[in-house]
Amino acid sequence: MAQINSFEDLECWKVATELRRYVSKGILPKFPPDEKFALKNQLRRSSRSVSDNISEGYGRFHFQENIQSCRMARGSLCESLNQVIIARDEDYIDDEIMLEFRQIYEKTKAILNGYINYLKNAKKQ
Repeated sequence: MAQINSFEDLECWKVATELRRYVSKGILPKFPPDEKFALKNQLRRSSRSVSDNISEGYGRFHFQENIQSCRMARGSLCESLNQVIIARDEDYIDDEIMLEFRQIYEKTKAILNGYINYLKNAKKQ
């Protein structure tokens, strides 16, 4: 395993930033102007919150606090998926974009869950 010197070295943070960039560049520009302060803002904030919470957890002193922050990140990840589903239902995005987002979402969720499990095991030791 590579040495971790910063939250920037965490694979879960890296894929969370990939998700955030996809939302910012691949999804949000497709929204109509009247969604600027509604769904668009919510999706922007929830997608940013995933990597925010991972980095915040890394900075915490105890494993349990880190785990809790990662669980919050997972909640924001699910919130982002729900908002993208709404965007698809409203015809702001097409099925291809939905599929691309879902692939990044699943990758992020799997790696984040793996990190949470790693932290749980480290806490026990």
